[in-house]
Amino acid sequence: VEVLVEIFRKSAQQAVELMLLVHTVGKAVVGVYTREIAETRCAEAERLARDRGFPLKATIEPETP
Repeated sequence: VEVLVEIFRKSAQQAVELMLLVHTVGKAVVGVYTREIAETRCAEAERLARDRGFPLKATIEPETP
């Protein structure tokens, strides 16, 4: 939740909903960004989670039409 609020600028409510979606479905879309921004935020998210002791795996996927 902290990663979603700090890195992806989600509200606390949105962050909790996304976290629950990840726990039940296995993944969630947290945003649509240019490739450079997506890569930066993905790396920041994984680094913040790792620093806090969580094994977060973030991925970047192309937008589907």
